[in-house]
Amino acid sequence: MPQRPAGLADVQALTFDVFGTVVDWRSSVISEGEAMGERLGLTVDWAAFADAWRGDYAPAMDRVRHGELPWTRLDDLHRMTLDRLLEAFGIANALDEAERQTFNRVWHRLDPWPDSVTGLARLRERYVLATLSNGNISLLVNMAKRAGLPWDCVLSAELAGHYKRDPEVYRMAARLLDQPPERIMLVAAHQDDLQAAHREGFRTAFVRRPLEHGPDATPDLSVDPRFDLVADDFHELADRLNLS
Repeated sequence: MPQRPAGLADVQALTFDVFGTVVDWRSSVISEGEAMGERLGLTVDWAAFADAWRGDYAPAMDRVRHGELPWTRLDDLHRMTLDRLLEAFGIANALDEAERQTFNRVWHRLDPWPDSVTGLARLRERYVLATLSNGNISLLVNMAKRAGLPWDCVLSAELAGHYKRDPEVYRMAARLLDQPPERIMLVAAHQDDLQAAHREGFRTAFVRRPLEHGPDATPDLSVDPRFDLVADDFHELADRLNLS
């Protein structure tokens, strides 16, 4: 078997950010919004709706961090944001409670990027694969079941009672995987997540996802020199780790 890159030979587990890194949340939300809009006769800019829903993600978590809300799982934060956005987009009266519950669970049904399932399968031949996501456990399990994501373990911020990028989340992952942080690599498309993991001693792999925010976005794809690896998809990451 080929040798791993120098400095990474002791890595035993790969942990993955999920939203944006493994799955294409934006296209998935837009697609389900369009299908619902057609069914209910709604005229909505679903791309703007998806961006606004995701855009409220960090502020909603900050409300918990600042003590305005108790610990709240991501499904419930998403629902609070959804109810507000339905009002803002003028369609609150069009969705009954059942429709709201179903649409809120779109985050359980996100489609993977084209390389995700096969790339993860390659990586799993050598490494333990685990999520390390702000998504709650039921969300991550349902997503994996639907999309065929081959996780060995589902780790969620829910287990720590903190959200990334709080250090408690990375420490929880190391504790539950029973590995020192230097034997765990975080794989993510978000540099602040990787930087937070690096501060806790994790190895880091930056996987660029330039279309996460749509074809018209201008993402910052510069690379923090502290990252151990950089790749454009999971297959390139496997190549960089000398996997067949």
